[in-house]
Amino acid sequence: MYIPPGFSTVTPYYFVDDAEAFIRFLIDGLGGEETGRSMRPDGCVANVQVVLGTSTVMVSEGSPAFPAMAGSYYLYVEDADASMRRAVAAGATQISNVGDMPYGDRQGGVRTAHAGRRSVRGPHRTRPDRGA
Repeated sequence: MYIPPGFSTVTPYYFVDDAEAFIRFLIDGLGGEETGRSMRPDGCVANVQVVLGTSTVMVSEGSPAFPAMAGSYYLYVEDADASMRRAVAAGATQISNVGDMPYGDRQGGVRTAHAGRRSVRGPHRTRPDRGA
């Protein structure tokens, strides 16, 4: 089986309204890097690839054939608190405070106007691999 470099077996693909704004959020709010782009004849995004850490996601402008749809995902980060501040500064709405979860993650949630809910998750501050 062939999987292109930078992709994984399962790759999120977002069909959103105002794809350009969502792509800016992925880059400015979540620290992503755009690695590929193709446009439709009408000037809208046909496909943009954005790398977030070790994962690539794809984004397209919604259309009648592929309408915008909500989605939800976890983004693992080094520092959930800093990532939350960055996401909110880039336009996300905080929907849950960052806190230590009983399953070992430090997690908080944001919502964007483009594709639903996001959770930023980092290591628990008291996990042995992070120090006390």
